[in-house]
Order: sequence, then C-alpha cells, then structure tokens
Amino acid sequence: MHYLERITIDSRIRSGKPCIRGTRITVSDVFDYLGGGMTIPEILDDFPDLTANDIQACFAFAADRDRRLNVVPHEAAL
Repeated sequence: MHYLERITIDSRIRSGKPCIRGTRITVSDVFDYLGGGMTIPEILDDFPDLTANDIQACFAFAADRDRRLNVVPHEAAL
C-alpha cells in the first residue's frame, strides 16, 4: 500500500498533523480509537467517510515513520 495516496499533511488542516485525505481525521485519531478499544469495523461504522484502505494507510504511515526514527545504539545509551 502506498499511503501517500491517502495520507496528507497540510499546515492549514489540523495544524499540519497527518490526515486521511479529504477528511480532518488524523492518523493519531485512528490510533487513539484503536488504542481505546474500538475495532476497525466500529471505526468504519462511526466514520462513514473512512474506508478499510484508509485505516491500512494509517498503519503503513506509522510503520514508515517508525523505520525513519533515529535509534540510539544500546552502547551510546549507557
């Protein structure tokens, strides 16, 4: 999945937080709902503008962001 087709960052929308294209729903909103115990079908029911592909794009975005984080080697952390 190429998340760039579904996730946008626009400084005029939600203070530049990554959002699902065409909505004001942020990637972090989706993860907050999931972390709060909602299932993907519940999120899709509550937000009819979202699709399963939008939620998958949130996962792909987060995975890509995680890969790009600088990791401090264990030795340097001592």
